[in-house]
Amino acid sequence: MIETVRGPVADPGATLMHEHIFGLSPEILWNWPDIPEGWDLEARAREAAARLNELKAAGIDTIVDLTVIGLGRYVPAVRRVAEQTEVNIVAATGLYTYDALPAYFGNRGPGTLFGGPDRLAEFFVRDITEGIGRTGVKAGMLKCATGRQGLTPGVERVIRAVAAAHRETGVPITTHSESSTRNGLDQQKLLAEEGVDLSRVVIGHAGDSTDLDYLEELLAAGSYLGMDRFGIEFTSFEDRVATVAALCERGHAGRMVLSHDSYCFNDRFDWDVVRRRHPNYHLLHISRDVLPALRDRGVTDAQIHQMLVVNPRDILTGGRP
Repeated sequence: MIETVRGPVADPGATLMHEHIFGLSPEILWNWPDIPEGWDLEARAREAAARLNELKAAGIDTIVDLTVIGLGRYVPAVRRVAEQTEVNIVAATGLYTYDALPAYFGNRGPGTLFGGPDRLAEFFVRDITEGIGRTGVKAGMLKCATGRQGLTPGVERVIRAVAAAHRETGVPITTHSESSTRNGLDQQKLLAEEGVDLSRVVIGHAGDSTDLDYLEELLAAGSYLGMDRFGIEFTSFEDRVATVAALCERGHAGRMVLSHDSYCFNDRFDWDVVRRRHPNYHLLHISRDVLPALRDRGVTDAQIHQMLVVNPRDILTGGRP
């Protein structure tokens, strides 16, 4: 069974494996509640549910919400969204940083100024086994990140804690990687050192790369590739489509998942600027534009089904590729 915000489901159906409902800045909202972006939980929940209902009508049944600590995770608001849509939402646990840890963790644990136990893995396991906060919503995915800075001490602590929580619970791992520095390989090496079966790992943002040799290295180590930023066009639409098509032609449809890395609401973006620069950065882009373009490049319906339905199900349930 797969844990979702509404409870366990047996089959997720067509799934986008890297999306976000809300990205929030709590200290900004607490101290400047009149910011132009505004935050009204009920209004934002209705807006998000409406977008997910459009997604359901376009043929998508489930999204994995990879908003974790560091990105403004607030599960009570996500639960209100889930109550108003038929789309399944899988919540995640983990911590998002490219460098230092938040002070709560950075000042605790081995090697820190004040020492004591490292509670990261403990918190991640609690989110998975008991539920997040007091919501009762159990996380179904673990997440860690590596940016251009590479494996800083803080990032390394998070990855090792994510690995420990994975070993204890069996919940799969997805990453944020920086394709320009090929650091998905560093993530794989560290996770493997920590005893993680790399076939239970999605290397996120692999689709930012057009370097097929790099992507083949990630595949050879056993992980899935997250082709998950469709609509963010610092890598062009044409290049993203061509890379997926080329990998399908090489027989790798069984090792890729598709997504946008989009938000229903994020107070960290100026949405007018985002819409001008990235007009396809929304939840319907894959259904409306990407899938037809893949078919035009020779990707078959069976391969699309593999990437949207079979692979996500196997990742979330622990099925073997």
